[in-house]
Amino acid sequence: MKKGVLSLISLALSVTMLAGCGSKPASEPSGGAGGETPKANFMVGMVTDAGTIDDKSFNQGTYEGIKKANEDFKMKYKYLKPAGQTEADYSKEITNLYDAGYKFIVTPGFKFETAVFKAQDKYTDAKFVIIDGTPNSGEPDAPPVVKENTVSIYFAEQESGFLAGVATALHVKDGQAGFIGGLEIPPVQKFNWGFQQGVAYANENLGTKLVINKENVVYQGSFDDVAAGSQLAAQMYDRGVNVIFAAAGGVGVGAINEAKTRVQNGSDVWVVGVDVDQYQDGVYEGDKSVILTSAVKKIDHAAYDMIKAEMEGKFPGGQTLTLDATNDGIGLPENNPNLSDDVLKQVDEVFNKIKGGEIKVSAEQGDLIK
Repeated sequence: MKKGVLSLISLALSVTMLAGCGSKPASEPSGGAGGETPKANFMVGMVTDAGTIDDKSFNQGTYEGIKKANEDFKMKYKYLKPAGQTEADYSKEITNLYDAGYKFIVTPGFKFETAVFKAQDKYTDAKFVIIDGTPNSGEPDAPPVVKENTVSIYFAEQESGFLAGVATALHVKDGQAGFIGGLEIPPVQKFNWGFQQGVAYANENLGTKLVINKENVVYQGSFDDVAAGSQLAAQMYDRGVNVIFAAAGGVGVGAINEAKTRVQNGSDVWVVGVDVDQYQDGVYEGDKSVILTSAVKKIDHAAYDMIKAEMEGKFPGGQTLTLDATNDGIGLPENNPNLSDDVLKQVDEVFNKIKGGEIKVSAEQGDLIK
């Protein structure tokens, strides 16, 4: 599907404000592309979450958005990788960036919620962007607190998962599907629930008969255990599963590796990628890939558009934004070599029905397989 992406700058004018991963320099500070001078006093910093800057997921998507902004706005940028995954680790790198003059700081992931909660008060002359999370104290049932120097960005993962479910059902037709999640947290759960709803919709309306059995819906419990991902995928494939939707970071990489091994041995199995287009991760021969499609969240656009908003004096501080079908913030990759034109046409029709409100995708589990 080829969909334009509305700028978050314009989105910020129409969305409703909701109530309020030892320092290790990991990249080069960059001036403007081509050696041009950055705009004065505007320096963008990023603190990575668990994983690496080329994780094909949140870190990479966020960083690519920052790099794209540098091409257009010629600001300095830098990322730091924390020594661990605690609030103290994240806060330390936020402080290191701030002390070095990087006062526009982007943080990808819910693990930054308490660190940003404190930082937005401590560094009132800085701006913060938190993706897939909202600042809060960390206390049980703590309310979100998005100050005027902070923007919180979420995605409608259930809609992206729904589209991937429809595409998967249309391609596989009458086989079995499975789901491997990482941590059992809302964004991952919504991918699962949306995927199941998409499969159910295709079965009820588009003539498919794809089955999802309870034993083939699993949350591994982490985002970095590659070996566990391989093992879980092997068990599912052995039970006759044809395609696995893996919303699990490094655990998903393990599932992709298992699929590649099996395809090279003659099996007909697939993986549905997550967050970004993971087609290249599934390549096993030439340009052939085990990635059927991916449920995409346009993370790079979120980072880019917030930087653009700041450059234009339109930073939507204090707001919580949601990227969904209505603003083209989610979808499938622009290119899907393993999906037929007919499948893509039907998925595009479904996308437009979601966008127009004709199809409502629930962000709750309801009667779905857990």
